[in-house]
Amino acid sequence: MAHIVLASSSPRRKELLQQLSLDFEIYSPDIDESVHENELVHHYVERLAREKAQTVLKLFPDAIVIAADTSLGLDGQIIGKPESKNHAFEIWKQLSGRWHDVFSGLCIATQQKMLSQVVQTQVEFQPLTTQDMEDYWATGEPVGKAGGYAIQGIASQYIPQIQGSYSNVVGLPLYEFAQLLKRVKT
Repeated sequence: MAHIVLASSSPRRKELLQQLSLDFEIYSPDIDESVHENELVHHYVERLAREKAQTVLKLFPDAIVIAADTSLGLDGQIIGKPESKNHAFEIWKQLSGRWHDVFSGLCIATQQKMLSQVVQTQVEFQPLTTQDMEDYWATGEPVGKAGGYAIQGIASQYIPQIQGSYSNVVGLPLYEFAQLLKRVKT
């Protein structure tokens, strides 16, 4: 069995991979996640996933390296993790009562192959009141999450529907991951 390394410190990605009964270790690379000027969200998440994979592959040259990056796209803007309560409220006011896109860049790399893909899921948010935002912030769940919410947690009560991959919104599109992994192994 090949040595697999997940290039991420995300507990959600770890949990999703464990659902597939894979044996893997974790190494979180330190890369510059700055957005390049005029960079589109789908280019951004794919670039970061590829950079994470390349960085970790240098340290584990015989491994299959799995890397991903997730961000939201709304009105042409990249929406990452909230930096403060005020920033979270700004994000939620933008998402309130609207659809937005969740993009994950996915990369699987070995010394022989590097395959990457971007997966897009549309998420609808209900209109949020200030009290909804206060209550949700108080849970602590929004911290460290793209868009300031976790679909698999308390925030699910604010999301009437999605179109596309649920696991993508959590942080790792499992179907697409499994397909890329098969291609890397052949």
